[in-house]
Amino acid sequence: MNSYQETFTQLKKENRIAFIPFWMIGDPDLKKSEEIIETLAQNSDILELGIPFSDPLADGPTIQASVNRALKSGTTTQKCLNVVKNIRQKFPEKPIGLLVYFNLILSFGIDKFFETAKNAGVNSVLTPEIPVEEISIVESVAKVNHIDLIFLVSTNTPKERVEQIIKKSGGFIYAISTPSITGAKTDVTSETLEMITRLKSQTDHPICVGFGISSPEHIRLLKNNGADGAIIGSKLFEYREDLGALKRFCRDCYNAC
Repeated sequence: MNSYQETFTQLKKENRIAFIPFWMIGDPDLKKSEEIIETLAQNSDILELGIPFSDPLADGPTIQASVNRALKSGTTTQKCLNVVKNIRQKFPEKPIGLLVYFNLILSFGIDKFFETAKNAGVNSVLTPEIPVEEISIVESVAKVNHIDLIFLVSTNTPKERVEQIIKKSGGFIYAISTPSITGAKTDVTSETLEMITRLKSQTDHPICVGFGISSPEHIRLLKNNGADGAIIGSKLFEYREDLGALKRFCRDCYNAC
């Protein structure tokens, strides 16, 4: 499977940025979600997948509703990793990241989780509620299993923390378009664009922007202002009952990159 570095290097040669769709594994059920993720994989550069957790503090109502559907359908952490393994077999070269709350990792067993994730074909893990100052709890086991750790940076992240995140990050920096919960927004603020410029001056890590990105127009604006990738989640769930419409929207987003 390709590393993030290989993927972003190739995208740069093609004068493209990464389209990174997010989906909650198990929504509306495991079988259907796997079909949806396949559709996303066919029309994207990188996948970002969520494991449902009952108290998703970083997420807005759209993702929370997705979590509830997934949990109601009987989705578990192990079943999610099984889905990832299936997707990896069908898309052997595509980077796959997981967004997973630490309580799920802890209950699964830290060592067991990262080893199982590696065997499933996971490239990275983002644990949104663990600050970089406390990441040592999983840092060594992630490294042993060749899994990158992804961190969130927002427009109000202190400079000292940004510096720590740059040192600890692998894969890419996940830049939050606005310091809030997830959810589709109508515009990209000047503060977001300034954040991209600032981060690009501080690190060679790719900068991918999410939380509120919801249209091809947003993607083009991010690209024109130096971002390396665009992450879209909440907007995709509007198309969860229409795979054709989902594919068309993703293709529009991919073409905007």
